Amino acid sequence: MASGAPSLDSLLRNTTLDDHEQILQACNASLKQSKKAVGVLHAKVVALLKLERYEDALRVLEDGGEGLKSVAQLERSYALYRTGQLREARNIAKAIDDDRGARHVEAQASYRIEDFEHSAQLYDDLRKTHAPIDNEENDIRINSGATDAQLEWSGHGDLVQRKKPGREDLEAFELAYNAACASIARGELAQGEVLLKRSQDLCNALEDLTEDEKFAEILPIRLGSLADASTRMLAHNNYISASAEMKNPYLPHRILHAAAPLPTTDNLFTFQSNRMQENRLVLDLLISKYGGVTKSTMRTLTNNPISSTSSHQNIISTLHAAARAQCQLGKAGIKHMLPLLDKRPLDVGLVMVVVQLYILTNNHGSAATVLESLLKHFEASTSPNDQDVRFAPGLVATIVSLYTLQGRKKQIKSELAKASNYWRDKLKPPKSLLQAAGVALLQSNSLEDQATAREIFTTLLQQDQGSKFNTAGYVAAHALSTPSISDESKRLTPTSRLIAGINVTALEGAGVLQPRPNAEAALAASRKRALDEKPKPAKKRLRKSRLPKDYDPSKTPDPERWLPLRDRSSYRPKGKKGRQKVAILTQGGVEKGGEAGVGSSGRGGEGMVKAAGGGGAKAKNKKKSKK
Repeated sequence: MASGAPSLDSLLRNTTLDDHEQILQACNASLKQSKKAVGVLHAKVVALLKLERYEDALRVLEDGGEGLKSVAQLERSYALYRTGQLREARNIAKAIDDDRGARHVEAQASYRIEDFEHSAQLYDDLRKTHAPIDNEENDIRINSGATDAQLEWSGHGDLVQRKKPGREDLEAFELAYNAACASIARGELAQGEVLLKRSQDLCNALEDLTEDEKFAEILPIRLGSLADASTRMLAHNNYISASAEMKNPYLPHRILHAAAPLPTTDNLFTFQSNRMQENRLVLDLLISKYGGVTKSTMRTLTNNPISSTSSHQNIISTLHAAARAQCQLGKAGIKHMLPLLDKRPLDVGLVMVVVQLYILTNNHGSAATVLESLLKHFEASTSPNDQDVRFAPGLVATIVSLYTLQGRKKQIKSELAKASNYWRDKLKPPKSLLQAAGVALLQSNSLEDQATAREIFTTLLQQDQGSKFNTAGYVAAHALSTPSISDESKRLTPTSRLIAGINVTALEGAGVLQPRPNAEAALAASRKRALDEKPKPAKKRLRKSRLPKDYDPSKTPDPERWLPLRDRSSYRPKGKKGRQKVAILTQGGVEKGGEAGVGSSGRGGEGMVKAAGGGGAKAKNKKKSKK
């Protein structure tokens, strides 16, 4: 190493610090004299990183041995990060103490592996400890804004400290773009559109960028996603999803499946790749590839827990059920679902499909029975995850909606009370569920329920004192126990202002709207339906007895009344011909043209009846004589 260093210094005197290609050539020339010079190898690694030759830098680090790796840990972690080896890059950067550069690499690697909470914490620590590095503060603000947007997309918006965009977010196009993404993730689409327009205008106003560079920056702003290959893939997906009509599903299926695989350095985030997978499966169902969808979704379901509140997991379960039933609805679809439900009774997605099919057939009673069975399975479990699924706000809202359709007020209050008791002890309880539970308990006459409602609204008001809903619930809950509460009631809008534009006289004259009878009949019918829907046997129609007009119950009926008239013993034919005909038909009678005689033979005088037809020869002679 001693012989290589002076040679490197002499070569570097003739180069500039920004000419990394010349530095690399100088390092290569010095390494010809000493191949194991750690200082020269370190300088070569830095030059390769500056030239964005990350794979070559990693090869030099591997060939340089442990000595080079120990002095170039930051460079190695950065090279691993840029080549897509994110977890190893984060682990190496995390092991480096008291190094702001290592914290930046660790934060970026955590961001890419979607550990957004850890990344946000690192950027917050970097923001609090200032350092004399050019443009570092601006980079931290940009990366922190991107992390906040990803927290909103991933459903952890409660960890975001700033919800509303500030003035500083309108000064740079990157900041405006990140603020727009966060607004869109929260559902604030109008604000997101304004921020995207602002980001585009700021980018166009930059003077230090060429037109090609501006186009590369504006492209993700217009598309609202990533750049390069991932941008094209997401653009195709969004275009197909936004299509109002799909007359030929084979065309979008070909477009979506024709995209080339993404490189490891340009992978999609999980929430994006999940939507891509779901859309591909939906297109497969539209072209009737039921077998392929069944196998693909089954692999995903096998590798993940069935009882989950993950939207992607439950969508995959729904698509699996649709493929098994070949997209049939109504009773035909339910017929395919019930055997599958027996095998996977804890599959939340499958249960919700069965519930939806029962609702489409107006069978609310069976829908409630299926969902109650799932909830009972979770209640009997001791797993904390199953308990979270049992009292998930979505499932609670679904069963409460079914109870509402059936008019089961007692069950509604009981379900909301159990859910509120479970979530009140948690760190992040769902506010909407607690609000609904508090309102339902306020309507109860039980002192215990009213006390629970007071506790719920007291907790909600402490968490969000600016909410008028929480304030109104708090005042209503304490109206009977402590009616002297006045400070909280002053925050509410006066009743006189709320009813200022309402004509009370007209409302009283209009009367109260009564529910339609057919709606009540439908609700009553839905309660009586059974889960299995077995066909009921048809009722037999009882005919009225038919009796003759002159029927006398005191007389014995004629036993021969069922026989034909001519077979009865009392039958007497009319006229001479009729009596002769009866005599002929009588058993043992003599036929016309024949004669019955009894002759004796020499063997014992056996009697016999002669058959007619002895005059056949005479008939022939008569026919001949006519000729």
